[in-house]
Amino acid sequence: MSSAIPLSLKGVCVGYGDKVVAKNLNFDLSEGEVFGFIGLNGQGKTTLIKSALGLRQALSGDISIFGNPAGSVDAKKNVAYLPEKFMPSWFMSGMEFVRFTGDLYGQKISDQDVYELAEALSLDKAYLSERVQKYSKGMGQKLGLISTILTGGALLVLDEPMSGLDPLARAGVKNVLSLCKSRGQTVFLSSHILSDLDELCDRIAILDSCELKYIGSPEDLKAQFDQNSLEKAFLCNIGQMKAAL
Repeated sequence: MSSAIPLSLKGVCVGYGDKVVAKNLNFDLSEGEVFGFIGLNGQGKTTLIKSALGLRQALSGDISIFGNPAGSVDAKKNVAYLPEKFMPSWFMSGMEFVRFTGDLYGQKISDQDVYELAEALSLDKAYLSERVQKYSKGMGQKLGLISTILTGGALLVLDEPMSGLDPLARAGVKNVLSLCKSRGQTVFLSSHILSDLDELCDRIAILDSCELKYIGSPEDLKAQFDQNSLEKAFLCNIGQMKAAL
């Protein structure tokens, strides 16, 4: 196995208790790509993400990050994670939280780096000196994105990163993630906003009924079903297009 593979799944089965939510998962991420993970609620996307991060044990199979077993110290050094339900520590200021997160990764983060990302995400930099308890959900999400990106992690794992963001901030996130890609960082993200994934992703994977139903580019999926949107092509792929009409 090449140590350059940011995330590799071989015969992976994940679940909780006696319930299997995804099985026989096999795919590798390429360095520097944006990879989208798509599925309806309850299909096991977050369970897989937690297994890849070593926060939950896979039921079977092998997961590695840059050649290191998921959950190992060497794997954790290379990955930064933004969970779906995120709110930073309320007693810290925004800037303190960003610096605290950077310290965990040995990153010395300058004020200018933080200000530039805050501007890109439409977060008023005046709030960076305020305690997080004053933040709205969207502001907390923006701070989480800033902190995650500035860790310098070679693999960024983002679970619903657009949650709580307005259209202007979403546009900023897309620009920032494109910049991450240009710097060689790999992005693995899950989102229900398929129009954003259509713009961002080099490849996507669709999880439905415990199995991967598709791996490839958004363009190829749309062409396969003769659709002009990723959302419609996704619904066709999982056999739910008629139910949505």
